[in-house]
Amino acid sequence: MPPAKKRTRSYDPTKIRTAALAQFATVRTAVAGLSPEQLAAPTRLGDWTVRELAAHLTMVLGSVARCLDAPEPDKLEVPLQEWPFRTSSAAGQVDEDVHAIVDEGSDLDALFAHALDRLADTLPGAADDRLVPTRFGGMTLADFMVTRTVELIVHTDDLNAALPGLDVPYDRQALAACTRLLADALAVKAPGGSVEVRVPPYAVVQCVEGPRHTRGTPPNVVETDPLTWIRLATGRTTWAAAREAAQVSASGERADLGGLLPIMS
Repeated sequence: MPPAKKRTRSYDPTKIRTAALAQFATVRTAVAGLSPEQLAAPTRLGDWTVRELAAHLTMVLGSVARCLDAPEPDKLEVPLQEWPFRTSSAAGQVDEDVHAIVDEGSDLDALFAHALDRLADTLPGAADDRLVPTRFGGMTLADFMVTRTVELIVHTDDLNAALPGLDVPYDRQALAACTRLLADALAVKAPGGSVEVRVPPYAVVQCVEGPRHTRGTPPNVVETDPLTWIRLATGRTTWAAAREAAQVSASGERADLGGLLPIMS
């Protein structure tokens, strides 16, 4: 009997829009309180300081308005579950854009405000199924907004890592969406049913070729918390480091995800 076809996860577009805006507002407030010394602090993102990181965060929702201003693409080119695998192709251009913003000397809070103003003009009347021209091809607006939660959560974590004690909070809905998309991407990258990956309370996926589990306790189980999973999936930490720090539990001979990570970088 062929394996059951997995259903594509759905997201509530209204909740996703609300979550993205909430996380953006939280980050804006945190950045507004940073000192010049804090803005000059290094991050784990190459040569980016906190100032470059903050500038990039202003682009996360600013890109939505730019996409909605552009002509609608003719066709859907990037399903949501494929998006994490496309991001590395734009890394160079993103870096150039970020440095250009910082070199202009623009006020960061003004950039956050401009992004929100533009979004207020374009987003409320836009249909969730409208196609938008992203860096990687046409996506639905609803799917693109889910990717914004990934960008916001991942880079909020980068901000917290750069400035210990800042502790910018994570919107629960945005954190859930980010966790789920990256878990689903793992299942796309390594299809199968021999390993169950659990990221409570947000996601459970089965992946990796091999004997399919049907009932009882799975023979191969990986479990971790959402932030550790996100760091693993985006290359912020390694499988070996997370295992050594007891941030991941893995049981079973197939429960080693080291060769499958990161999902996006």
